Amino acid sequence: MIIVKQVVQVRLLPTPEQASALADTLRACNEAASWLSDQMHRDRVWHRVDTQKRWYRELRDRFGLSAQPTIRVIAKVTDAYATLRGNLRAGNYGPSGSERRRRVESKLVVFRPDAAQPFDARCLSWQPPELGREGTVSIWTVAGRMKNLRILGNPAHLTLLKGRTIGETDLVHRDGQWLLHAVIDAPDVPVREPAGFLGVDLGIVNIATTSDGHRASGSRLNRYRKRQHRIRKRLQAKKTSSARRLLMRRRRKEARFAADVNHQISKSIVAEAQRTGRGIAVEDLTGIHARVRLRKPQRATLHTWAFAQLGQYLSYKAERAGVAFVRVDPAYTSQTCHVCGHVDRKNRRCQASFMCGQCGFVGHADHNAALNIAARGVERWGEVMRPDAAPTLAASQGGSSNPNGRSRTRGTGNKPVPSARVHDIHRVAGTQPPR
Repeated sequence: MIIVKQVVQVRLLPTPEQASALADTLRACNEAASWLSDQMHRDRVWHRVDTQKRWYRELRDRFGLSAQPTIRVIAKVTDAYATLRGNLRAGNYGPSGSERRRRVESKLVVFRPDAAQPFDARCLSWQPPELGREGTVSIWTVAGRMKNLRILGNPAHLTLLKGRTIGETDLVHRDGQWLLHAVIDAPDVPVREPAGFLGVDLGIVNIATTSDGHRASGSRLNRYRKRQHRIRKRLQAKKTSSARRLLMRRRRKEARFAADVNHQISKSIVAEAQRTGRGIAVEDLTGIHARVRLRKPQRATLHTWAFAQLGQYLSYKAERAGVAFVRVDPAYTSQTCHVCGHVDRKNRRCQASFMCGQCGFVGHADHNAALNIAARGVERWGEVMRPDAAPTLAASQGGSSNPNGRSRTRGTGNKPVPSARVHDIHRVAGTQPPR
């Protein structure tokens, strides 16, 4: 059986003395991490084993850490550099020799004094709540082992802590609250063979549109974001201490609101797919922020669009429900008629309207795109389950996707076909691509 990971959040309820010890622990661990980062960057040492051999003893002596917390600090820093180097190799900071890449390569990783610190079973032990007894944890601090530290959390989450293997746990201090983020092992639910796919078209005007015709409008979220932007702008203009304090208190409010909306949407989509025995197919919009070209007033709207978060929520909720989940190529989904397969950018008359220039089909543009995505989900699932028998989309369609398997026509005459990916980026933003 495949084991998947699940993160459980628990709140700590420390006394003032306990909170002071926790703050001192985070400060010491992050000072040690920043010092170690400086040594690694100076000597160009990146591997965990080499780092531990060279600086383990000095870390303990210099910062007064115990053995296991020192190991966790080393792992934290080496993991940070491994992530950074992976992004550099992937070209996420620009091509080799670019100014941005050189700037990133020249800077060392620095940790905030209150950055999260990972603990394992040797540094932290759990005593989940029982009948008549509060839940507590025992955690290592620079002031010694702290026992009977009370915890509070969702009863369902606390129940998971009893019967599951608990892995690494992060100690987090955020907005005046102390939290523990525990990683537990959750047995994977076998994925059922889908009887078709529920296509999901992602956008800004409509956050998600399914191939069943259900649309989750983004108007409420967009109004909320515009209001938050006006409030931030007004407070920033005041430049007073009280305004800065209010900005600090509000800084994560919009992100929490957007996350809640995405949770609700993804939960309803997964529930519908599970009820009907279908899988879920979504567009693979990786790199959309880097590819997009928009006018300045529209950039903030696109770059605050949490499509990646919604995709992640759909993915892990589908996995936990045993629902098949695939990502498909988004090329030409907004221009292709799902009835006859005719492709033409003129088919998309405006943000909401689709009218096929060949067969005359008229419908909502996002619904039409979702139907194309659903059909591509079937093809993609065949490639995943039978890679030796199912042709790839690129091979069978000459580099792009035809969701209906029909011969495809394009109403562009002798004009070159515009970049499908760029066009679809403007489709989700509800704008027109530059001429």
